[in-house]
Amino acid sequence: MVKTGTLVAALSMLDIVSAFAQAAPPPYGGPMTLETAKKAMAAAEAEAVKNNWNVVITIVDASGHLAMMQRGNNTQHASIRIAEGKARTAVEYRRSTKVLEDAIAAGGAGLRYLSLEGLMPFEGGVPIVVDGKIVGGIGVSGVAAKDDARIEQAGADAVK
Repeated sequence: MVKTGTLVAALSMLDIVSAFAQAAPPPYGGPMTLETAKKAMAAAEAEAVKNNWNVVITIVDASGHLAMMQRGNNTQHASIRIAEGKARTAVEYRRSTKVLEDAIAAGGAGLRYLSLEGLMPFEGGVPIVVDGKIVGGIGVSGVAAKDDARIEQAGADAVK
């Protein structure tokens, strides 16, 4: 006989797996232009300034290499690596870092993501998609994760 707790855990894991795999992520596109990176950075910076948030904003190209980085006054040094890691993770996994954060938070099989080298599974990173293809990623660190996400989404949305 299956115990109720085991059944609930299995069903929860199915929800996570199906959420992770629901829609096929967009394919990789060509190289990101400097103009695209500048446009995304300007929009992200505007959102941070509007809210008086000192953050690090990083933009990587489709291969995960740093294209642009900006650090707000007095933002902790660790946010440089965190923001770049979020941007790179969003590109490598072709999805928002929030999806990975949620999978890990649910426990069970989602915990396997913790073993992946270089993974930054914290909300605040999304792919930059132009014409339906991933040309890069944007990551933000320095304030609460939900606020990092507002900033990175402003940058990503500016180039759609």
